[in-house]
Amino acid sequence: MQASQPVIDALLATASDAIMATDRNGIIRFWNPGAERIFGFSAAEAVGQSLDIIIPDNFRKRHWDGFERTMQTGQSRYGAGDLLAVPALTKDGRRLSVEFTIAILRDAQQQPSGTVSILRDVSQRFEEMRELKRKLAARTATG
Repeated sequence: MQASQPVIDALLATASDAIMATDRNGIIRFWNPGAERIFGFSAAEAVGQSLDIIIPDNFRKRHWDGFERTMQTGQSRYGAGDLLAVPALTKDGRRLSVEFTIAILRDAQQQPSGTVSILRDVSQRFEEMRELKRKLAARTATG
């Protein structure tokens, strides 16, 4: 069964997760309300901007190396439904931990033309796991 346009529109507009699309140059072309809530940039502020607005400086080279390789080859090691966990930035400069999946968009000739990603803020869970690991390490060191 094919989803109707109203179903697609409702999903994109009401998803609590960030949904964004980029062109093949990493320029944001779609930014849903979930992305606005998580990252703090309105769609008007984000659309037309580079993904650099949400990528911490120290992760940009690695990100762009992988992005360019994906656009050249049409392959991503994260494109098969795998979750990738990375740090991200908000409009006010705070760091978040996000998990995301990525799909490669293709043009009429099946060449990579961009990406669509679904991202979720997992900062609280990440901090809880880090605290548990710290407590376990402390207990192991003293026990």
